[in-house]
Amino acid sequence: MFLKRLTMKGFKSFADATTLEFEQGVTAVVGPNGSGKSNVVDAVAWVLGAQSARALRSGKMEDVIFAGTANRPALGRAEVTLTLDNADGRLPIDGAEVTISRTLFRNGDSEYAINGTTCRLLDIQELLSDSGVGRQQHMIIGQGQLDSVLNSRSEDRRAVIEEAAGVLKHRRRKERAERRLGQTQENLERLGDLVREVRRQMRPLERQAAAARNFADVDSELRNVRRALYSDRLRVFETRRGELDAVLRTSDGQGRELRSELVRLDAQASAAAAEVASRREEHLASTLGQLQGLAERVRGTLGLINERRRSVRATLEASADENVVANLEADAAKLAADLLELTTVEAELAPQRAEIETARTSLGEAEDQFEATWGDAAAGQPEASLARVQEQAEIVQRSVDTARQALGRVNARRSIATSRAEEVRAARETAVNSRGEAERAVTEATVAHGHATVQEREAEERLRVVESALRELTDTAARTQARAEALARALEEFSGAGGRSIIGELEGVLGAFLDLVEVEPGWEKAVESAAGASLGAVVVDGRTSAHAALSALRRDGGAGLILPAVAATGERPSAPAGCESLRSRVSVRPGTSDDVVRVLDALFARAFVARDWESGIDVALSNPDLIVVTADGDRFAATGWRVASGRAVVTRSSVEDAHVVARAAADDVEPATEAALKARTANNEARTAVRESLNTLTKAEATLDRWTKEGARLEAELSTVEALVMSSSTEAAEATEALGELEFELSTLLEQLPSLELAVSESSQRAAWADEARVTLEAHRVQVANLLSEVGKREAELGERRRLIESRQSDVERRLAGHAAERAEATERRQSLEFELQSLDRLEVIVRQAGDDVHLNQEALESTYREQLEASRAGAEQLEALRRERTVTEARLTELGDTGRKAEIEHAELAIKVTTLHDSIRRDIEIEPEELGLVAAPELPEGVTLEHRLVELETRINALGPINPLALEELTALESRYQELDGQVADVRHARRELQEVVRALDEEIMTTFSSAMADVNEHFSSLIAMLFPGGQGRLMLTDAEDLLNTGVEIEVRPMGRNVRRVSLLSGGERSLAALAFLFAVFRSRPSPFYMMDEVEAALDDVNLQRFLSLVADFRDEAQLLMVTHQKRTMESADALYGVTMVPGASSKVVSQRVKRTNES
Repeated sequence: MFLKRLTMKGFKSFADATTLEFEQGVTAVVGPNGSGKSNVVDAVAWVLGAQSARALRSGKMEDVIFAGTANRPALGRAEVTLTLDNADGRLPIDGAEVTISRTLFRNGDSEYAINGTTCRLLDIQELLSDSGVGRQQHMIIGQGQLDSVLNSRSEDRRAVIEEAAGVLKHRRRKERAERRLGQTQENLERLGDLVREVRRQMRPLERQAAAARNFADVDSELRNVRRALYSDRLRVFETRRGELDAVLRTSDGQGRELRSELVRLDAQASAAAAEVASRREEHLASTLGQLQGLAERVRGTLGLINERRRSVRATLEASADENVVANLEADAAKLAADLLELTTVEAELAPQRAEIETARTSLGEAEDQFEATWGDAAAGQPEASLARVQEQAEIVQRSVDTARQALGRVNARRSIATSRAEEVRAARETAVNSRGEAERAVTEATVAHGHATVQEREAEERLRVVESALRELTDTAARTQARAEALARALEEFSGAGGRSIIGELEGVLGAFLDLVEVEPGWEKAVESAAGASLGAVVVDGRTSAHAALSALRRDGGAGLILPAVAATGERPSAPAGCESLRSRVSVRPGTSDDVVRVLDALFARAFVARDWESGIDVALSNPDLIVVTADGDRFAATGWRVASGRAVVTRSSVEDAHVVARAAADDVEPATEAALKARTANNEARTAVRESLNTLTKAEATLDRWTKEGARLEAELSTVEALVMSSSTEAAEATEALGELEFELSTLLEQLPSLELAVSESSQRAAWADEARVTLEAHRVQVANLLSEVGKREAELGERRRLIESRQSDVERRLAGHAAERAEATERRQSLEFELQSLDRLEVIVRQAGDDVHLNQEALESTYREQLEASRAGAEQLEALRRERTVTEARLTELGDTGRKAEIEHAELAIKVTTLHDSIRRDIEIEPEELGLVAAPELPEGVTLEHRLVELETRINALGPINPLALEELTALESRYQELDGQVADVRHARRELQEVVRALDEEIMTTFSSAMADVNEHFSSLIAMLFPGGQGRLMLTDAEDLLNTGVEIEVRPMGRNVRRVSLLSGGERSLAALAFLFAVFRSRPSPFYMMDEVEAALDDVNLQRFLSLVADFRDEAQLLMVTHQKRTMESADALYGVTMVPGASSKVVSQRVKRTNES
């Protein structure tokens, strides 16, 4: 894989699209200062994801966009496209070429793309991570970066090696794992805090829940008692309402019956009055006279029949006489005598006829007088008019009563509805006010909850930051304290080995060796290897003191090591080649006796430090009288060779420094602990405030919901009640109008009653007088009728007798005239007479039956006449009785109306009580009254009523005080939360163990990979130093070999013939060569596909430049190199040249030239 193509457009000085084609080998970019050739390197770094504007030699990222010139305006975006040849498949993507592009707009927006597909920077970094092109871009060396390699921290140099070795991906994985581990630790601590907080919250909630359960039990019993009590009251009210309904129905039924009875009585009274009046108009006397006349005629007819019978019989008897003519003449004489006698009798009747005419005239005059005086007594019929008016008045009165009752019921309903409407309006006003207060409470609670939530988040964030800082400080304090204690124990071990406890108080004893010296950092292992057991020795000021100390040790049977302060004998050997004296790395502590200097000179005079263990062996073999050590603790001397001492030397200074650091760390922990405690307290208070605000908000929302529902219910009820008031008012107006009309009609009828009653009273008196006159008139009529009947009967008899006689006389005369024929017809006449006789017998029977009928009719009519007189008196009595019964019935109807009105009033009052009870049911039991039904009374102690139990339970409820209705739910939620948190704690701990295993595995991988890479880089660095610095030496050292995860990398370069301890003491060219040696050592150890260097050889002289170019030539076949240079010899060594120019006022332009090489060149 190598760079194949680079296209820049609008990037820095390249305003126009500029494309550079690259090939394998060395490509040099040349041009005058300011032409923009370094921008090519910046473009590659930028498109590969450089995020530091300083690394791109800019103040801010938008500076990479072409800023314009005097002749060209600024552009709005910068775009760079880099094409990589992927023929070897090194990149895990299909295709022989991979194109990476980056675009930056002036508004700050940035875009990345791979093969034209938009992607993230992370995608590009992951694509290139295994190809040797990392985020640190160690293969790109910009201007001035060479010196930074040497001046940078040892950790930064380690990062270069790690990136080249591919350790960074393990580092990122480890960082992610550690972040997750830290997050899990934070989560675990937070969960611990939550568990503790939940436990703390559960304790008062358990008490509240117990109180809530007690309240629930009491409230449940109270609700049951209320249900039973309300059900019983409702049942009583319903029963009473049913009774009242029955009373009202009975009253209405009885009222209808009584009104019907009144109508019946009025009808009967009217009929009785009419009957009495009609009876007064009947005249039975004439009929009775006619019947008497008929009876007389019957008697006369019977006499004629008897006379005819005798005549017929006589004729029959005479027909048997032979002297018929004589008989006929005798009959004729007798009949003439009878006619004469009959005329005399008729003349005697003339006075009687005159008397009858006089009587009839007198009767007519009496009748005329009666009609004139009493004719109008029955004509007006005031009783019928009075009965009719009274009946109408009663009907209207009943209608008035009914209208009044209806009006009373309507007014009662309107009054009840109006009162209920006022109550509902007041309740609605209360509900509206309460709802407004509830809305304000919800708003305030919402704001408070939001504020509390924000404060909780802020408190949690502060707590997290403070606890994180506390953990870091605590870990630091613990680590520094452990280190100080470990150093102190090690120092004590070293000091105790010298017998300090035995000889420490002797005169001339200066102290333990490690308490008197200081070792430069990084040289502890070398000092420990060189000094060996002397590190635990006790330093004395001379021979005498040493003798006394040894004597004390021998005397006490103790073991110890003594270092006497005596001057070293002989000359100090000079440092072998490639080595330096260890004595320079060890010094005397300030305030210590100068005798210790002699001890150090004697102890380390022949100790030298080699570059590494291989060179140390060579030095030791060449100088067997010297002690050769390495910084890693390797020791080579005549007494033996040893690799790695195992531990570093511990001095009093290092122990004191460690204690100072530990105390400082501990001092930092205390305020951090206080801050964490305050933050934890504030966090708990914030959580409590959130919970309380949430409870308040929940209660406020519940109250708002309750008042909203109550307001809606009251609004609906008010609409219903107002509609009822309106309809009741309309009904009342209509009933009032109807009542007014009925009352007007009743008053009109009542105004007619006095005159009618007076007329009836006068009519009754006149009727009595008329009855007396009628009786007298009837008696006169009877007298005239009797007289007329007798005279008529007599005249009838005489007339009939005259007719018979005359008929007989005619017959006799005819027979006498026809005597001759008489004989012939005698037989036939005889038969005729016998038939006539039979007919007369039958006629007699018929007449007698008619007479019997007339007699019976006469007797019946006389009885009827007597009964009529009795009936008139009885009718008057019945009429009076009907009037009295009507008065009683009317009183009963009035009493029944009063009872009905009382029942209606009680019914209306009961309706109000039922409505109030319904409201109580809805308020106290929170159900609709229809859902209550029949509820059995709960078991109560003997002698305790529901009312007493209700009062007792309400007293207990009040005694319980404020109750948290959500306590049980909150406790259940907290218990569930506790179990959930407990499970989460277990999960987090399990996750921590897994993450720790991952971290340990990654640490092993990092240490293994880094150790391998470090060894390779160190080896190549030594060889490259030998190449760039003939006769010189160089190596890479770990700052802490025991901590392979975090140790830094130090560079040591020692040119030939010079004892340079610090790289900073090298010249500029030497520093550049040392940095290049380090970088190329990294390149050679872990190759990258390409390398870019910007004027890295600028500080080299010709000799060193030649050495550098030789190094480049060695890399020509291994990797692609792109170099920005001013050096002619560098240009000559390149395979291709790109020249960058810039005309003043324009942008950068590029020209290219392929270099053809000959074998000679």
